Amino acid sequence: MANLRFKALEFVNSRQPILPVLPSNKVSDYYGSNVYGIDAMKATISAENIKKVLTAIEKGEKIDMQLADAVAAGMKAWAMDKGVTHYTHWFQPLTGTTAEKHDAFFEPTEGGKAIEKFRSSALVQQEPDASSFPNGGIRNTFEARGYTAWDPSSPAFVIENGNTKTLCIPTIFVSYTGESLDYKTPLLKSLGQLDKSATAVAQLFDTNVTKVSTTLGPEQEYFLVDSALYNARPDLVMSGRTVFGHAPARGQQLEDHYFGTISPRVHNFMVDFEIEAQKLGIPVRTRHNEVAPSQFEVAPQFEEINLSVDHNLLLMDIMNKVGERHGLKVLFHEKPFAGVNGSGKHNNWSLCTNTGVNLLAPSSKPKENLVFLTFFVNVIRAVYEHADLLRASIASASNDHRLGANEAPPAIISVFIGSELSRVLDEFEKSAKVEINKGDNMYMKLGLNKIPSILLDNTDRNRTSPFAFTGNKFEFRAVGSSANSANAMTVLNTIVADQLFKFKRDVEAEIKKGTKKEVAIADVLRKAIKDSKKIRFEGNGYSDEWAKEAEKRGLSNVKTTAHALEFYVTKKSTKLFIDNGVYSERELHARHEIMLEDYTKKIQIESRIMGDLALNHIIPTAIAYQNKLITNYKGLKDIGLKAPETVLALINDITTHIDAINKNVENMVEARKTANNIEDAAKKAVAYCDDVKKFFDPIRYAVDKLELIVDDEDWPLVKYREMLFLR
Repeated sequence: MANLRFKALEFVNSRQPILPVLPSNKVSDYYGSNVYGIDAMKATISAENIKKVLTAIEKGEKIDMQLADAVAAGMKAWAMDKGVTHYTHWFQPLTGTTAEKHDAFFEPTEGGKAIEKFRSSALVQQEPDASSFPNGGIRNTFEARGYTAWDPSSPAFVIENGNTKTLCIPTIFVSYTGESLDYKTPLLKSLGQLDKSATAVAQLFDTNVTKVSTTLGPEQEYFLVDSALYNARPDLVMSGRTVFGHAPARGQQLEDHYFGTISPRVHNFMVDFEIEAQKLGIPVRTRHNEVAPSQFEVAPQFEEINLSVDHNLLLMDIMNKVGERHGLKVLFHEKPFAGVNGSGKHNNWSLCTNTGVNLLAPSSKPKENLVFLTFFVNVIRAVYEHADLLRASIASASNDHRLGANEAPPAIISVFIGSELSRVLDEFEKSAKVEINKGDNMYMKLGLNKIPSILLDNTDRNRTSPFAFTGNKFEFRAVGSSANSANAMTVLNTIVADQLFKFKRDVEAEIKKGTKKEVAIADVLRKAIKDSKKIRFEGNGYSDEWAKEAEKRGLSNVKTTAHALEFYVTKKSTKLFIDNGVYSERELHARHEIMLEDYTKKIQIESRIMGDLALNHIIPTAIAYQNKLITNYKGLKDIGLKAPETVLALINDITTHIDAINKNVENMVEARKTANNIEDAAKKAVAYCDDVKKFFDPIRYAVDKLELIVDDEDWPLVKYREMLFLR
């Protein structure tokens, strides 16, 4: 292993730069060129059919087979003109990655010839094997049938892989009996509910609003490691993180990496993957160094949420492929390196009407601010009512390493809105008496006259808050960097939709009593502000004081996934999802079991790789070095010299650490065997969390101590200082 380490380092130092080739000096010349969008449709299908497709997408209506035939023909002509030979239904199973099965356009004909075909039936539906994907017991292994179905709201695109090109058609993925087996299906259902509820509430103020869209801009953080060094670290390859590794003398303490000059090699990689992303219509606009060494961020402009989620997954895939070209491995694990910042996927979420109004954008006009306050307060109330479920939505084995650390929000869900908006809500809550006058000053008499104008960006940014208002949107910072954002966004959409339905119901109940509409709105909002006040927190989320204060407020602080996932299947959560048509009870329990099994398997893999490295690599290396010290100690004595006491101390220290590793690995393996005999998925996950994982830190502590003792030339694992500072 030590030889592999030094060969990898030698290989890194001999790398030659890979320079990106710009298709044009203007991004606009090639942006979206690999997407079957409006321009491509105009060139291949009639204007009438384009109008029908767009209308169906906007209204969420089904596209009939005649129209699908026209789209399929146009899509095939466009794709083949680009050199495409195969097509695939591109979907998002519950594995956490995307999936695809490629089929050729050609079909054999008589006389040993072939013809290129792509019918509407192939566009609209395919039948991949459902039994081999996670299903939570919905499908038996021998029941293989499942369906992918075209999602026309997310445009088809062409993926270039070497000299070949494939047409990718975004789809949902469901079982033979209709249950969702993917992330996209429930996301689309939640978006439909949020559209209904938000539109109904928006029409209290403007009857011209007929649709409310949800927008998302996910900021993607990641680490880069040279692929040679990556391949020399079995733990990175197997689990995505380093289970061992002593902190280098220099980490992020100088705070010199954040927004620093981007190194040429990383810059070339960034430009290269941005080109590929922009050709696919992914609006990446921002690139910069992040806080930790070798950590970076890419951020897109916001888009409609379904498309944004698709684009984020596609972007991650592109980054991996382009990284290989540059000899780099992209690490999306939330905490690949101990002692430095982890990575998140900050989800910037907002609501926008078909009339062009951002419902979460404050204004200097009191009348418009009543609209803003309505949606602003209802989002906060929704987070308060379902904070535990929101915590569960971002739970994963990898995110557990990050949440609550010194750079990530804590596991306690709270909402940060800033001192100015806190004052606005407090003042609004106190304005109990409402006097209604006719005329333009009506809204001023709702208590808003006591509130100063609310301006954009009137809040500071709180990096310690898991759910923060940042001027005209909420930023859900707790989502992990490796996650499919659809999971957390499905929950957020659903809880907000449910709350808006309740708000509309309560307002209408007040109006039926004879209360004026504006007064009814104000009264219901005041109650919501009062009821949800406990979830608002403006201070340091990392502090011990906040943990104690949160406990007093009755807010949960569930730090591990195994325990947090139970929030998915409470009576309250089950009713929420069923009432809003997002999950059936069977789908919800299946998904819960899948997430538990995923957690268990990932901790199991970490445990196995930790035991393998410790017993087969670290201990033999430590013993070999200890023997060198013993030989030295004896040799000095044999020639009549006094051996330094430090040599004997090192020999004893090595023995102490080896014993600690052996003991803890043995206990960990026994705990794993016991956990493996548990049939109940929830209890097994808890056993892995509480009984197996507790040995990780003691094993790591002893191994990292040995790293400081053993001769650098003998140490088998690539060290942090070698991985974290890219050459």
